[in-house]
Amino acid sequence: MVSVIQKLGPHYSFARWILCSTGLIRYLYPTDQELRALAGVPKDKPKKGKHAENGKNGEVFHVPRNLEITLESAQVSSLDVIHLKFYTEFQWLVDFSLYASMVYILTEVYNYYYPMKEEFNLSMLWCTLVLGFALKTLLSLWVQYFKGEESVGERSTCIVTGFSYLLVAMMVLIIDENTLEIGLDKAYVSFNESASAFLDNQGLSSSGPASKIVLKFFLALWCGLLGSLFTFPGLRMSRMHWDSLKYCRERKLLQLLLNISFASPFLLVILWIKPVSRDYLTIRIFSGMNGPLMTAQAFESMRLVAVVIAILLRLALMPLYLQSYLNLASQRIEDQKKEAGRITNTDLQKKIAAVFYYLCVVSLQYVAPIIICLFFTLMYKTLGGYTWKGLFRDVPIEECPADQPPRAVPQIFGENDDKSVIQTAQEFHLALDSLKQIFTTDVFRGLLGFATWWSCFTWFATTSMGMVYQSYFATT
Repeated sequence: MVSVIQKLGPHYSFARWILCSTGLIRYLYPTDQELRALAGVPKDKPKKGKHAENGKNGEVFHVPRNLEITLESAQVSSLDVIHLKFYTEFQWLVDFSLYASMVYILTEVYNYYYPMKEEFNLSMLWCTLVLGFALKTLLSLWVQYFKGEESVGERSTCIVTGFSYLLVAMMVLIIDENTLEIGLDKAYVSFNESASAFLDNQGLSSSGPASKIVLKFFLALWCGLLGSLFTFPGLRMSRMHWDSLKYCRERKLLQLLLNISFASPFLLVILWIKPVSRDYLTIRIFSGMNGPLMTAQAFESMRLVAVVIAILLRLALMPLYLQSYLNLASQRIEDQKKEAGRITNTDLQKKIAAVFYYLCVVSLQYVAPIIICLFFTLMYKTLGGYTWKGLFRDVPIEECPADQPPRAVPQIFGENDDKSVIQTAQEFHLALDSLKQIFTTDVFRGLLGFATWWSCFTWFATTSMGMVYQSYFATT
């Protein structure tokens, strides 16, 4: 399958379509001749003899910072983006996520007509790979801030935000389940009982897995790392949102969509707060009604659909956000005109060219958190035993097999007797079947539900922090 993706990539690429077929406009930096003409700088005579440097252009001159420069623009093409930094990673992540989504949709359709019982859900493997690629990509971008001596501020920001999210995660993990229904307590109880029963069947004495405090501490460490990885993508997103609102002042409908998209992660976070979401929609009976607004099954489906809609809206607005980023080149020139002094031609050209050079880095920072939230949600739906049909009719959710005792299996960790290959394979299959009973539906609901909620929370928190930063410097 990977070879098929690699063969389709040069011909059909959704990532390349986003960058090259959505009307993105990039700005070209002025040439040396244009700068000389605008600044009135005479052309230097070429050096001769030993003063000339082979293979190098020594034409470095100074121009006024307030020079009246009008940048030319050009539409982004496939030949332009192929040499950009992190373009290969962006194309692979987006295209592979698209193919994984197609596999997931086809699996869901198949499962609707022919429900799977003992079969292995292949789409979960694809979702796991996508999450691994997305986290690896964000980690590679995050590591860049720890290289070199010029990234001291970025490095400090990553460290501070990581510890801040670690502290926030520790506080979140001690909140009562009746307030924040992440389901970790129920998941721990189910895993503890199933794991203890499995170890007893193997003839091993055990008081259960690690304590709840230890497990929650490691979850908090993962939360701190994810929050640190989301920091600069969130700051970049807030800057692009701020600029997009400025460029769309005359288009009220587009402004409304931008604000809805920006606030959607906050609305998703609220859906896991039980007193203001589940209790309000599934328990409270308003005057003039015979029952609550939604059933429990409809609420679960609505929460899943809400995450998918928010992600699709953010993806639909991606070209607009990327264009607001590309407009930074023109904005830098306008800001430079207000400064005094002089600047070299190479520094001015680098200032403009750097905007387009990091387009794929910005695209990765935009799309990677979206992909992480989406595929955590898809795995949460499938492995948690939920359904998409709860909004349309009352579909009972299958009971979790946590209360069922695990099937007895041979002692695979005991003495090594002489056995045939077939017997060993059968026992290994039974052992795997028993291991599946350890990771029950309750366990997946707790872990993936918390991962989904925390991804949405950090998605919102980092962009909100960036918006506060933008509004503060815009008013000072």
